[in-house]
Amino acid sequence: MKLRTALTLGLGGAALALLLVEPSLAQTPVPEAASPPPSPIPNKGDTAWMLISSALVLMMSVPGLALFYGGLVRTKNMLSVLTQVFAIVAIVGLLWVFYGYSLAFTNGGGINDFIGGFSKAFLKGVDPNSTVATFSNGVVIPEYVYICFQMTFAMITPALIVGAFAERMKFSALVVFMILWVTIIYFPMAHMVWYWAGPDAVGNAAKALASATDDAAKSSAQAALDAVNKDAGFLFQKGALDFAGGTVVHINAGIAGFVGCLMMGKRIGYGRDLLAPHSLTMTMIGASLLWVGWFGFNAGSNLESNGTTALAMLNTFVATCGAAVAWLFAEWAIKGKPSLLGMVSGAIAGLVAVTPASGFAGPMGSIVLGLVAGVVCFIMCSTVKNALGYDDSLDVFGVHCIGGILGALATGILVDPNLGGVGIPDYTTKPGELTVGAYDMMSQFIVQAEAVGLTLLWSGVGSAILYKLVDLTIGLRVTQEEEREGLDIADHGERAYNY
Repeated sequence: MKLRTALTLGLGGAALALLLVEPSLAQTPVPEAASPPPSPIPNKGDTAWMLISSALVLMMSVPGLALFYGGLVRTKNMLSVLTQVFAIVAIVGLLWVFYGYSLAFTNGGGINDFIGGFSKAFLKGVDPNSTVATFSNGVVIPEYVYICFQMTFAMITPALIVGAFAERMKFSALVVFMILWVTIIYFPMAHMVWYWAGPDAVGNAAKALASATDDAAKSSAQAALDAVNKDAGFLFQKGALDFAGGTVVHINAGIAGFVGCLMMGKRIGYGRDLLAPHSLTMTMIGASLLWVGWFGFNAGSNLESNGTTALAMLNTFVATCGAAVAWLFAEWAIKGKPSLLGMVSGAIAGLVAVTPASGFAGPMGSIVLGLVAGVVCFIMCSTVKNALGYDDSLDVFGVHCIGGILGALATGILVDPNLGGVGIPDYTTKPGELTVGAYDMMSQFIVQAEAVGLTLLWSGVGSAILYKLVDLTIGLRVTQEEEREGLDIADHGERAYNY
């Protein structure tokens, strides 16, 4: 009896000691719940590339566009063009972080097809840890980087318009018009073309639908996928392709400038006096800066640093070369002499045309696009412009609007894999992998044409209303005396050059 008691006490003491050393043995093991997948972390290489791209696109505006336009006007208006471009860049930068980013890239509720909301006005809720999706499942970049990148697009687009009515618009009218224009025209266009829920949202919803086992679950998953696909801008939902801004930037600005030059009328002496560029040296420097900056514009629009980024960069090289050569030889054949102005104008036409196609077309298709754009834009800026007699001072319509239309339409053709294009990505068939979806050239071309038509109507009609509103309140154009004196002195009280 004593022996059994001692054994019992001994075993009990040993068990107690073991529990003191390892308390978990006293508990019944419970299987751990599956933890949610970790949130994607931005890749430092992608982040660095997007920071560089943002700076490159800023360089397109200042000093690139400012010098390109400034060299094309007369000496007495050089400083006014520089001031106008720089002022637009600064003003739009503030508007972008106040409410522009929110209107362009958030869900707008009942009017989400056409405009976003104010949920991120003044960058509410955005911090250094916030991220946004790119175009690959599971890949993100810091939201602050995306805000900076898209801000540079918002800056340069209204600045492009300046060239159409250079040398005759009041600075006060310009400031008011541009504030109204980016708010009512640009931000909605950016939302309609570029806003969507992102590849992860689409891929996850498609994956949930594929894994649903019963009718009720399938119905619920299909509704969720439909809601995700509906969470996008109007033209994005229709399937319009615009890699870097053929509609949002170039057609948008080009038609607005064309309407402006028509409503303001011709410059004094147009068609009678010599209104030659005062410094093609400055124009060549500006064009070169634009070309370099355009690599950020096009290749940066992939939002990542990968093979598609390299494709967009190569296309930006070769299409520009093609258009510069095409304009050069077309002018040489028709006018007898090749000009520097023609060659750099051709380069800009090629850059404009390849912008919407840069991440979709193949290099050979981009060369063809550049060659066609160089010839077509040359004809528009010479033969057609002279025949119709409108005073588009720096050929904003002939280069940006026409080149943008050509590029937007060609994107629907050159994306075809049979023509060297990459095809249209489908995020619903294999979530997590980039696959090419169904493609029909005629259907895609029609969608591209619809996007072009909507942009022309939205910006053309909207801009006309805004010009008229500004004209009725503070007046659009400087007086004849001020125009003859030059806007440098009349508007700003200083000169670009003092000899």
